[in-house]
Amino acid sequence: MWVDNEEHMHAVTAVSGSAPAYMFYFIESMIDGAVALGLDKEQASALAMQTMLGAAKMAMNSEDAPAELRRKVTSPNGTTQAAVESMQANDIGGQIVEAMQACYDRSQALSEEMSK
Repeated sequence: MWVDNEEHMHAVTAVSGSAPAYMFYFIESMIDGAVALGLDKEQASALAMQTMLGAAKMAMNSEDAPAELRRKVTSPNGTTQAAVESMQANDIGGQIVEAMQACYDRSQALSEEMSK
């Protein structure tokens, strides 16, 4: 994607340039959780990776926003709702935003260091 304002490159870095590591970290955590729940590492890895891929494809191919897709796959009082509520209670969304801000800030600092 092309951005006309060079200052936006710090945001691009935070949302895309560094994001593969965010996704890998999320997958790692899903694998660890699945292993803790009794699956072997091979099963856990395959399920976590395929689920991430499938969800990304679904989001890319849908006209619905990610929040709406989440709502559509979350049954009231169901297992997914319990997981999402746990993430919300632990402010996982806020922590992701904070991590992206840290990435953005570091990108700006590196840019300033390199321009000296």
